[in-house]
Amino acid sequence: MPQPPSDIAAQLHILNQRITNCFLCPRLVKHRQEIGRIRRRAYRNQEYWSRPVPGFGDPAARLLIVGLAPGAHGGNRTGRIFTGDRSGDYLFRALWEAGFANQPQSISREDGLMLTDAYITAAVRCVPPDNKPNLDEIVNCRPYLLRELELLKRVRVVVALGNIAMNAYLAALQERGLIRSRAKFPFSHGALFETHPDGPVLLASYHPSQQNTSTRRLTAEMLREIFLRAKRLLAQTDRRV
Repeated sequence: MPQPPSDIAAQLHILNQRITNCFLCPRLVKHRQEIGRIRRRAYRNQEYWSRPVPGFGDPAARLLIVGLAPGAHGGNRTGRIFTGDRSGDYLFRALWEAGFANQPQSISREDGLMLTDAYITAAVRCVPPDNKPNLDEIVNCRPYLLRELELLKRVRVVVALGNIAMNAYLAALQERGLIRSRAKFPFSHGALFETHPDGPVLLASYHPSQQNTSTRRLTAEMLREIFLRAKRLLAQTDRRV
């Protein structure tokens, strides 16, 4: 019998407590704390989170969004992934326009944002220098992603934001024995893959980083279409049930 969302929420809460108390990666621990000590001038009077940032969203989600890592002055400041930075501005507006969020922006953990049928996580839970985590840091975070995949059993569509996020998800599938190799899944924006029988489909997108959005490699319209497409894929899943 499927677990009720309340039970899954309780187990996600336990997992998220483990995540926020993680000190496995010395380089990331030092970096996240240093950012919180120095702070950006615009946030000088704010207390930075400066800990690992857990996932959040609907425990009954059918859409799982995998990002790269918290932003230095976004998630690392606010304590919620994609909250309080330009990447989040793009992401949450796209989720709102596709019907997965109740508001188009997120500025703090207390701003009333709620996700419906969607859950957001990341390949790495601490902000890495230059947004470039080391392989061992990604591996250290993998058990948290694996546990989320175990708990979020209703997921039917996974949106990977960027190549690192996509590889982290595929590596988790590989560790579970669900795929043999990642070579069959080359990253490109808008690529759609069926990774394993009866599993979620994987939809790739450029990451809504400021580097990508300022150069228009990724536009608001492109990101909105990714989530509208995810919505259509979920509707197709409904019709097959």
